[in-house]
Amino acid sequence: MVRSYRKYEATQTFGTVCTASSNSLWTPSSTTTTRTTGAGKAYVGANEDVLCWDIKTSELLSKWHDSDNRSEVTCLTQCAVQPDLFAAGYNDGSIRIWDSLSGQIVVAFNGHRSGITQLRFDREGARLVSGSRDTDIIAWNLLSEQAEFRLRGHKDQITGLEFLQTRVAGRRQSPHTDEAVDVAGEGEEETEEKYLISTSKDALVKIWDLSSPHCVETHVAQTSGECWALGLSPDGVGCITAGNDGELRVWRLDLDALADLSDSGGEDKKRQDVLQSQGILHRQGKDRTIGVVFHPKQDYIAVHGSDKAVELWRIRGADEVHRHMQRKRRRRREKAAAAGEALQPETDDSTLGTPEVNDVFVSYLILRTGGKVRSANWITGKGNSNKTLQLLVATTNNLLETYTITSHRALEKSSATQKEAQPDYNRNFTVELPGHRTDIRTLALSSDDRMLASASNGQLKVWNTKTRSCLRTLDCGQALCSAFLPGDRIVLLGTKSGELEMWDISTSSLIDKVAAHEGAIWAMAVHPDGKSVVTGSADKSAKFWRFDVVEEEIPGTRRTTQRLKLTQTRQLKLADDILSLGFSPNHRLLALSTLDNTVKIFFTDTLKLFLTLYGHKLPVLSLSISSDSKLIATSSADKNVRIWGLDFGDCHKAFFAHNDSVMAVAFIPHPMEHDERHIIFSASKDGVVKSWDGDKFEQIQRLEGHKGEVWAMCVGRTGELVVSASHDRSMRFWEVGDDLVFLEEERERELEEVYEGTLARNLERDARDEELEGEEVGVATKQTISTLTHGEKIVEALELGIEDLRLMQAYERELSNHPPGTKIAPPQRNPTFLALNNISAETYVLQTLSRIPSSALNDALLVIPFSTLPTLFTFSQLFLEKRMRPELAWRVVYFLLQVHMRQIVSSRQLKPVLEGVLGAYEGWQEEQRGVLGFNLAGLGIMGRELREVESGGGGYVGDEVVGEEDVGKGRRKRAFGNLA
Repeated sequence: MVRSYRKYEATQTFGTVCTASSNSLWTPSSTTTTRTTGAGKAYVGANEDVLCWDIKTSELLSKWHDSDNRSEVTCLTQCAVQPDLFAAGYNDGSIRIWDSLSGQIVVAFNGHRSGITQLRFDREGARLVSGSRDTDIIAWNLLSEQAEFRLRGHKDQITGLEFLQTRVAGRRQSPHTDEAVDVAGEGEEETEEKYLISTSKDALVKIWDLSSPHCVETHVAQTSGECWALGLSPDGVGCITAGNDGELRVWRLDLDALADLSDSGGEDKKRQDVLQSQGILHRQGKDRTIGVVFHPKQDYIAVHGSDKAVELWRIRGADEVHRHMQRKRRRRREKAAAAGEALQPETDDSTLGTPEVNDVFVSYLILRTGGKVRSANWITGKGNSNKTLQLLVATTNNLLETYTITSHRALEKSSATQKEAQPDYNRNFTVELPGHRTDIRTLALSSDDRMLASASNGQLKVWNTKTRSCLRTLDCGQALCSAFLPGDRIVLLGTKSGELEMWDISTSSLIDKVAAHEGAIWAMAVHPDGKSVVTGSADKSAKFWRFDVVEEEIPGTRRTTQRLKLTQTRQLKLADDILSLGFSPNHRLLALSTLDNTVKIFFTDTLKLFLTLYGHKLPVLSLSISSDSKLIATSSADKNVRIWGLDFGDCHKAFFAHNDSVMAVAFIPHPMEHDERHIIFSASKDGVVKSWDGDKFEQIQRLEGHKGEVWAMCVGRTGELVVSASHDRSMRFWEVGDDLVFLEEERERELEEVYEGTLARNLERDARDEELEGEEVGVATKQTISTLTHGEKIVEALELGIEDLRLMQAYERELSNHPPGTKIAPPQRNPTFLALNNISAETYVLQTLSRIPSSALNDALLVIPFSTLPTLFTFSQLFLEKRMRPELAWRVVYFLLQVHMRQIVSSRQLKPVLEGVLGAYEGWQEEQRGVLGFNLAGLGIMGRELREVESGGGGYVGDEVVGEEDVGKGRRKRAFGNLA
């Protein structure tokens, strides 16, 4: 009988507040009361998920997870007109639009070939632009759910995208007024977003015209060679680009010139540049600037790099700039008088000179944060006043912080002399308890698997494994190993300084700290009888400690209390550092791995050497002995896992297990079934956890999900649970599911994944080869395995459908040739149609097309061979004639006409088919035109009746319906004859 194994599946991920790969967003708390007491919500990327945190309570409000996605979030943005819509960009180039109320995906796009770096909605929420590390910009239409075009021009990853709002030049008819009313230019101006400004790591800043996609202007943004950030002012008339060495360049945008350019249609040559450099500012920090954020309501700018600080800049007002220039002139005259130089008399303000960029932008405050800054967001709400500013900061060490900063207006009021007053800030709220600040180096499960202890440099956290909530957070040393002591009330830690720390979970107190070793304690193991523990250190010794309960006097009283104490009993000296150790479950043997790449096995009672295991080429980082004490598994920095017999010390098998150092290996401590005694789990720095069969020497399962190195792993008592901790700040539970694993099926699935990945890469390479170099605008397509699958389903449906269609047409012709009432047996149709309730062929093909997501339809149609087009056009004609989703049918026909235009023109076979499609389309269009005309006429009558009721008129012939007050300010009237 074929051997089966229990299948482990990824369950909830926890321990992550935010990751360094994505930015953060702040939104106000949604409360029904007018008084806002919350600090708002923070949306952050957490590996492959999007998390929503309540900043005030540190509560996780929602978690957006797509089970089909394994790529991490790299960019987030919010739609202004629909605040419930969020766009998330991922490292694989995909984009998902999430609904924050339901936590569901509204639409998904896939067009970029590498990670998304920038996302922006337009103000109407109908268009989304995305920038990527593949140097391309793609415009997506959210209404039709498809890509509009791809903009090429930058030579490196996109670092900034912003829409530019320009006035609508000239006069045009307003869609919101009566048909006899024009919109005049002197009234309230309408704005549109036809232009886009982009920056890239190639140090270029470009302005794009989105109506007729092309680049309008290109400038060199930075002198240091790279441009890493773009910030646009709220009024849209200025922007700041940032690069290396703390350089900030200020630009002025001539929006009127842009509007005139669009009005002239590009016929007249531009008289001046739209984007004009105003000067260069320098931050105090000389690192790379990665964020420039303008305050939406006040004149402040937050600028940050990758260090632990956010620099706040202030924009002076016109009056303040004027006073500053007067002071500069006064100081200039004083210096000239001191030097004995004669100056021209200055009486008016015209001699003040033009303010420089340093006169307008001044450094206000440097805000020190708790970690390296990843992104900063201004907090704007009803509770904010002009006296204070609030800032949300997401750091790279798994932390969210909010700060309150005193504004300069408050300083002017609080101090008589402005020079004496210094701006101050304080930290209000933090979201830090749900995660560690540094990498987790050790994990330990309690005896009943209900609690999990995770320790890092400076923190020990205890978690509830059922609710994934943090029970305790304790400040410890730099922990390297840990263990629950019998009773599951005390956690023992071994630190890099050579100390043993005993922590009482119930009282959150440090019981004892013992200076156990002179070097780092790399490993510890509790004896199977639960009465002692052994520690291995870099001082080349292993020490045995007995658990003693001593009576200790309570200071100031005569009473005593019991306290656990560690007493050293024995010591084992070796020639090299001890890296890992473990007891055999039968108490007989103690295994230690040392820095000389060997594993030494001693008798526990006499400490005499029993076996020495040679074979690894690099030091052994972890070892584990099976529950029956017959096998020992070792993992090494040489990327191998070896299985040894404990009877003679022979190596049963050596696996090339991972692509990097194998950090942890473990057997199931107390398996429920006899067959699982030799199941081995391994975790590596390549981010993968694997399970192995120690008897058949085969890999069982590959558990992927981590986005960084896996530093620690532990296995539950009965093997129902495996926990792993990674450099991506996350801890993941792998639990036994309902399915079973068969080795042959698992190998076939892995081969299919490799084949599909290779096929997708080849398709992308072919697509890139077909793209013409130097073209500024291209088609935004991307072939993936899903689009291939959709295309194959369309071809299969067309093959089945055309055969059935011809069969049923022949049957109908035969019926028409016989007298009425003649009974003729229906033909034998394909079982597929009979299984679907005997549907028609065109309905079957339409259902196949309708199941394809709208965003992936164009890519799926590219897979269809040209020989299949007559069949598809035949069914499209049927869809149009029978009014079966004619919009979808015409979209398919129009796209295929664009793609295969040259072949279609030269094909005589397609001419009659296309004439039939065109006739059906014109008939449907004429019908829709009649419906629209009828609806417009009805709306006109209803509007006329409503105006008559409001004005109180009788509706006589000759009444002037359109009046000056009806047209409104900024509109002119055109008197048309009105016949009611």
